[in-house]
This record gives sequence, structure tokens and C-alpha cells, in this order.
Amino acid sequence: MSASHRGKAIDLGMCPCAGATLGRLIQPAIMTILAGGVVHGYRIVQRLAGTPMLGGGSPDPTGVYRMLRSMEKRGLVVSSWGLSDSGPAKRLYRLMPAGRRCLGRWVETLTSYRQAIGRLLSAARKAVVTRDARAAGKTRRRR
Repeated sequence: MSASHRGKAIDLGMCPCAGATLGRLIQPAIMTILAGGVVHGYRIVQRLAGTPMLGGGSPDPTGVYRMLRSMEKRGLVVSSWGLSDSGPAKRLYRLMPAGRRCLGRWVETLTSYRQAIGRLLSAARKAVVTRDARAAGKTRRRR
């Protein structure tokens, strides 16, 4: 879908308004998964694919593992190799106490964001309705 501004086409599919930036919430999503217990990396990627923030899409596994390494360097998660009788060894990730505190802070931050987004959404709806009403009034007057 695109719109036009002074003759220039705007691709709204590439605009932040399409929700593509929700993937930036990957860290709290990973921590939420790990809060349930020890999980190997591939399973984290699978569970992320089922989250609403990715809109049914799949996360980039490389990005997920990069985030896990970054979180491990910061002391939020710890990993170890899990050996199995069948199949290769798998890297297992566990949320550390610092990670749980960080996730708690994310909950506070996201709650504040949700409240601010609610206020913004309300104001934006009013602005759109007002603009549409004005446009409809101009169209009627021209006839």
C-alpha cells in the first residue's frame, strides 16, 4: 500500500507505521520465554515465531543468537552445552537473577509505553475523524 505526498509515492509497507519495529522487543520476548525454564536456542527461535509481535513471521535465527550472546555478556542469561544420547549437543540458556530483574523492568517500561500509546492512539483517532469530517464537509460544499 502506498500513499502520495506532493507526487512522490511513499511505501507504507516499509514505514515504521507497518509495525516492523516490534522486532526490537526481541530481548524481553526472549527473557519471557526463558522465565519458564531452561531452553535451547532453536526452541527459543521457534517460540518467538509464535509471538504476536512478529505477526506470524519468523525471527532471524542469527539475530536471536546474537541477542542471546549479548545478553550472556551482560549477565542476563547463562548458557551451557546440553548433551543428549540422540542428536548433537545443544546450547541451553537459562535466565539469571539479573535477567529476571531486567524482565521486571521491561514490564514496567512496556506498561508505561502501553499507557502512552493508548493516549496517543486516542488523540490520533480524534485527529483522523476530525480530518475526515472536514474533508467530507468540503466535498459536500463543492457539489
